[in-house]
Amino acid sequence: MKPINLAIVDDHKIFRNGLKATLEDCPGFKLLIEASNGKELIGQLAAHTPDVILMDIKMPEMDGMQTAAHIHQHFKQIKVLALSMHNEDKYIMDMIKAGASGYLLKNAEPEEIIEAIKTVHSKGFYFNEHLSVTLIKQLVGPGGYADGAGQQQVDLNDREIAVLRLVCQEHSNQEIADKIFLSVRTVEGYRARLFEKTGSKNLVGLVIFAIKKGIVSV
Repeated sequence: MKPINLAIVDDHKIFRNGLKATLEDCPGFKLLIEASNGKELIGQLAAHTPDVILMDIKMPEMDGMQTAAHIHQHFKQIKVLALSMHNEDKYIMDMIKAGASGYLLKNAEPEEIIEAIKTVHSKGFYFNEHLSVTLIKQLVGPGGYADGAGQQQVDLNDREIAVLRLVCQEHSNQEIADKIFLSVRTVEGYRARLFEKTGSKNLVGLVIFAIKKGIVSV
């Protein structure tokens, strides 16, 4: 099986070394990039393209939010998993708005970090207690998260709504294809149209859009 290619971006070398040691003990991962800030990471992306970036928020020169936004704009296929000491809603919301596909605290157990990497890689996003239903409600509440087309009329056909509901249930493209009798390529096309129509930056944005529009409930 092809390994999941990774990048670690954090200005604390001790933390980077600890995370590397954790990942080295788990088969199926390959570390391509190690960087101390976003600017250093971007300088290496021309030569190496990771599948998932594990990234701190507070860094010198170019912080996690700036870097996540740059990655989303120029390297949409790369998933960003935020790792931070901050568990305040503001930090989580800001990283999701910037394009991150998941958020973990640095004191997370190694098993959760490994699970988060695999889930972000296979399904496009990772929810945990810090990206829970409660937080989603706060994000979509008055004055909360507004992603892309969240404030405008978006018309989806029945098949697009069916795919969106399955996406919100965390099904992979293959699982969705099996459930509604389509090819994986066709499902990928529906996902692409959903991103375009809703203006969502990532799958978290799609979930929030679906909640705001009453397509799924929490």
